Amino acid sequence: MTEKKTLRLGIAGLGNVGVGLVKLVQGQQELRLAGNLEISAVSARSKTRDRGIDVSGYGWEDDPVKLATSDDVDVFVELIGGSDGPARASIEAALRAGKHVVTANKAVIAEHGALLAELAEENNVHLLFDAAVAGGVPIVRVLRDSLSSVDVQRVSGILNGTCNYILTEMLATGQEYTPVLADAQKLGYAEADPYLDVSGMDAAHKALILSVIAFGAKPDFSKVRVSGVDQIDGLDIKFADKMGYRIRLVTESTKSESGVRCSVAPALFKVDHPLAQISGPTNAIMVEGDPVGSVTMAGPGAGEGPTASAVMGDITRIFQGPATPPFGTSVSELNAEMIQSSGENTQSVWFIRTKLSDKSGALAELSKAFALCEVSVDQMHQDSSAGEAAAPIAIMTHPCTRKAAEAAASMIEKLDACVDKPRVLRVEA
Repeated sequence: MTEKKTLRLGIAGLGNVGVGLVKLVQGQQELRLAGNLEISAVSARSKTRDRGIDVSGYGWEDDPVKLATSDDVDVFVELIGGSDGPARASIEAALRAGKHVVTANKAVIAEHGALLAELAEENNVHLLFDAAVAGGVPIVRVLRDSLSSVDVQRVSGILNGTCNYILTEMLATGQEYTPVLADAQKLGYAEADPYLDVSGMDAAHKALILSVIAFGAKPDFSKVRVSGVDQIDGLDIKFADKMGYRIRLVTESTKSESGVRCSVAPALFKVDHPLAQISGPTNAIMVEGDPVGSVTMAGPGAGEGPTASAVMGDITRIFQGPATPPFGTSVSELNAEMIQSSGENTQSVWFIRTKLSDKSGALAELSKAFALCEVSVDQMHQDSSAGEAAAPIAIMTHPCTRKAAEAAASMIEKLDACVDKPRVLRVEA
């Protein structure tokens, strides 16, 4: 019988995911691994913190860069987070030292992935980051490997479980954004500082990584158009529901002759759309292309278990053979330019929601604004003012450009009757 290969791990970062990974390694006899795993040493900000696991049998290194280059480490696992600082420095050091690297850090891959991939290729080592996108959903591996023969036309999806939880709970409970966010933080779905999640930046990092793999794009995070869910309120959720839609924070990446476009923004989906049916802290990704048509994958997108499992999956990939280009294509062959479009010529149906003073002529003024901007109204829903000074109203347009829809919204905002800045959201076809 051939003796199983052993990989020695150096793990930097003992937060939820790091702890989850240590648990998996300690219980590896229950897993289907092609070799053996040993933890040589770990690194974290605090050596004395109680993490609920015993790490006393492992070496300790305060400096993750030293851990990354240790002679006792075959695979450096970076779970620190952040696009720069010790995370980037330690990954670079490990790759230059000829160590395989596994990371769950979407920010460092999105913003410095080309440089890191070049180092991995130069040193003939693995740089694996399946856990950086969608947690327990193996979309990176599927898109890079299983769908490598597919002419991908579009990649879209829900890539932030925090935002999806907030939007679905706002509909289910009727609560506003702020208390639902607080609940998400209590449940561990949102960080104490939720900015990266609710602003859309977290999803944007993940969307860029998928764009590089799907379209051979030269990664350029500055070209990604990003907006989040922090401005969505209960009225938006309510009116969308009345019209038969759900609001989701969706990522979208497409390729045209002019380049690769990548964006993150809230949009409306018909209730029977696959992404509309994704609820709670779940991720889902749709890949559309020839000859497969559409492939949808969904599952837990964050948390100790799913993400640690994805990290372990990448570690076990190292047992299977020589390193391949991290993005599926050599960095020198990434030739599609990323372009940032204003989106003003995007043709779509648009959802526009505002409040108008409960007075005579208000609707006539609103209708005139739409007519002047050549925007045709398909549906209009107005709630009673219920004794308040203003009544909420929502409009679903016929297809028109974003430029026209936003021009109408801008004109409406200037009306004397308007008392709430209009919200403009795209409606997914």
